[in-house]
Formats: sequence, structure tokens, C-alpha cells
Amino acid sequence: MDSSDIQRKKVAVIGGGLVGTLNACFLAKRNFQVDVYEAREDIRVAKSARGRSINLALSYRGRQALKAIDLEDQIVSQGIPMRARMIHSLSGKKTAIPYGTKSQYILSISRENLNKDLLNAVEKYPNVKMHFGHRLLKCSPEEGVITVLGSDKVPKDVTCDLIVGCDGAYSTVRSHLMKKPRFDYSQQYIPHGYMELTIPPKNGGYAMEPNYLHIWPRNTFMMIALPNMNKSFTCTLFMPFEEFEKLLTSRDVLDFFHKYFPDSVPLIGEQALAQDFFLLPAQAMISVKCSSFHYKSHCVLMGDAAHAIVPFFGQGMNAGFEDCLVFDELMDKFHNDLSMCLPEFSRFRIPDDHAISDLSMYNYIEMRSHVNSPLFIFQKNIERFLHVIMPSTFIPLYTMVTFSRIRYHEAVLRWHRQRKVINKGVFFFGTLIAMSSAYLLIRSTSPRPLDYLRRPWDWVTNFHNTICFPANSMESLEIFNVISRR
Repeated sequence: MDSSDIQRKKVAVIGGGLVGTLNACFLAKRNFQVDVYEAREDIRVAKSARGRSINLALSYRGRQALKAIDLEDQIVSQGIPMRARMIHSLSGKKTAIPYGTKSQYILSISRENLNKDLLNAVEKYPNVKMHFGHRLLKCSPEEGVITVLGSDKVPKDVTCDLIVGCDGAYSTVRSHLMKKPRFDYSQQYIPHGYMELTIPPKNGGYAMEPNYLHIWPRNTFMMIALPNMNKSFTCTLFMPFEEFEKLLTSRDVLDFFHKYFPDSVPLIGEQALAQDFFLLPAQAMISVKCSSFHYKSHCVLMGDAAHAIVPFFGQGMNAGFEDCLVFDELMDKFHNDLSMCLPEFSRFRIPDDHAISDLSMYNYIEMRSHVNSPLFIFQKNIERFLHVIMPSTFIPLYTMVTFSRIRYHEAVLRWHRQRKVINKGVFFFGTLIAMSSAYLLIRSTSPRPLDYLRRPWDWVTNFHNTICFPANSMESLEIFNVISRR
């Protein structure tokens, strides 16, 4: 396919959010004629930005995608490094759990500022045109036609060679593909919602340590806090909807926070907490899976449109950005042949995006519950130690997901194998300890030494089970088994 043929190709990107604008940059670099249709107004001139959570956690996969369009340095300079989880216990004690080595960190990024930077980057390409306030009414990939409704309220048909659906978890493009034969789709609303609050600056600086992702784990719910460039923290409370519904008055809210997050109350402020809690209702979280991600050579889904995931691994944006990067790499491989690239994108990417969806559900249990356990911290220390002495052989799950481009589904398989090795090792050393205890007990002139021999083995078994799944074991085991079977 020569350059003149490429120049004639027209691409319609539906959605001007993070993945849509990044995708437009990649496609524009290939000299396609790109039109981006966004239902909302331009957020750069809007009085207030509507949408999802304020903060994002940018990690290696997302950075590699930004690097490919020469935006990595600019975006990273606007982020705040978070090198560890800071766990806040109920007593107020704080414990840091590093994410990886000293050089590894994730970045707290403003969603709004990142979207603005990507919009500015898109508009630098002469072969891209942005259409704000244009809503997709109909998508006919067989004919290569979309119908959009602009501010003039007159539906307009647009012909294109490729339709790229980047229009989020409630994708209109995907809803049209769902009518096609052999298109699989599932969605799940988890029983937990989220609400955002703010810890303001204190004396012109941060009220807490800034280079951490702060977590208040409370087993069935949790609160997290991410730092902002203006010295504030954005707090997000994740909790079952039925618990949110119990908090009906300001007094209820204050009593709840004094009971479960006492150290956060003076940081947020009682008055602000009582007011801000009722500004917006708790928001729902949805997980979406579908297959395939494409329709023939005319339409493809990316980002949340293809795989909306819950936010607990911090990979929603990163996975969406990696979609764009993978698609770009496949376009190189197949020399811009859409009939080859689109089916391969589905084949290659679906196992990975389904895997990170399951991992994100699993990580919620880890964040809200497992981090409370000393045995969980002990296990993390074992993983870090093994990684130090065998860096290429043993890699912790979080490191594979967050600090590498190891495919998500391969990271799950490798994690499963590594867990078996750790569990066997723990069981072995537990057995040695138990046998040593048994030996000492037998020598203590017991009239029935066999009883003592039985007890250490029970202790070993309990120790093994606790180490493997320290809290909420049945729930975490169920999800672990699901992702292990992939």
C-alpha cells in the first residue's frame, strides 16, 4: 500500500477522551485523514469538566504509548511519583509497602490536564479535524457509514474506511456491533460504589507524605488518597452501596469517619466532609467484556469500549493506551493492511484485556483487606527478596503488570506458577519449624508424644492456608481460581 493510497484513507474516531485522542495521534502519524467526533463540548473551554474520577495512575504501559507520540516527557513532568502504598491502620499507625525497586514508581496524573494535552497534540496534525458536540446516532460498519448529530440538530451521514470506537464503557459503537452474529458481550456492576473527597493543602504544603498512594483498608471497604500538583489529595471512598445508603445525615457521616478513618477527619475537615459527602451520590463501577474487538476490516473497539474494568489495579487508562500502541505495532507489521490488522488485534489483545479485568477485581480484595495482614506483608517481602536474587526468573505480579509490557495474560500464568513455588517453600519451611517443635515437645517427657506429633502438622497446614489467602480467603480464592484457569 503506497503513501498516496494511505492519504486517501478516512478514519472516524468516535470519542475524544483519553484513548480516542491518543489513537487519533497514532493514526494521524500514518497520514490517514482522521475525524474525531466527541459528544461533549471542548473541555479546554468548558466552565466545568464533567466525567469520571479526577486522578489517574500512569505506569509503564501508558508511558510507552505516550513515548511513541513524543508526549511522555511532557506528561511525566506534570505527575507526582508514588513509590509505595502507605497503609493507614485503624489505630493511626502508617506502614509503607513499596511497589517495586527504588527506581520504580507510578505517577498520579490529572485526568483533565492529560485530556487537554492530548487534544492539543491532536490539533497539531493538519490531517486531523475535531468535531465537538457531535453525537453518534448510528453506525453501519458494513457500508462504512456513521450518522452524527451536531449542534445544528441535523443528522449527517459520514463515509469512512475505518470506524474506531473509543467512546467509553457505554459505547454506542459497541451497541451496534452487539447486533452482529457471534459477537459476545457481558457486563457486571460490582456491588460497590465510589465517592470522591478532598484533603486540602496544609500551611501551603501537603497534609500527608506526597509520594505515596495512601490506603485506609477496612476489609469490606476502603479509602485511598492520591496527591495533586496543587498540594491537595483526592480521596476516593470505595464501599458497598448498602453502606452508603445508611449514611443519611451529616452526623451519620462524621460518626462513620471518626469510627473507621479517624486520622483523615482533621485532614479533610469536619465541615467540608459533612458538606462534600452529599454533593454527588456514590457512583457505580462496571466491568465490561466483549469479543471480538473488530468487525471485518471496517470497525474496531479500543479502551473502555472494548474492556471497561474496575479501577483497583490502576490499569484502565494504561490498558487503553496499550491498545493504541499494540494496534500501531500491528499496523507496522501488516503494512497498514486493515483486513489483516483488525482480526489480529482481536486475537492478540482479547486474552490480555480479559486478564487485566479479572486481576482488577482480585486486587480490590487485596487493597481493602489483605494489606492488613502481617503475613501478607511477609509474603510481599519474600517476593521482593526472590526478585532481587533472581530478577529475570521471579517477577512479582505487580511488577509484571505495572512496570513491564509482559502481556497481561502471560503475567497471570507466570504469577500462578510463582505462587505454587512460594506456597511449597512456605510449606516446607513450616514443616521444618513444626518438626522442630514436635521434637522439643516429645523430649519434654510427655506420656503421649504422638499427640504432639499430630499438632505441629495441623499448625503447618493452618500456616500454609493463612499465608496463601490471609483474609477474605474464599472470595479471593474464587477470583484467583478464575484468573488462574486462563
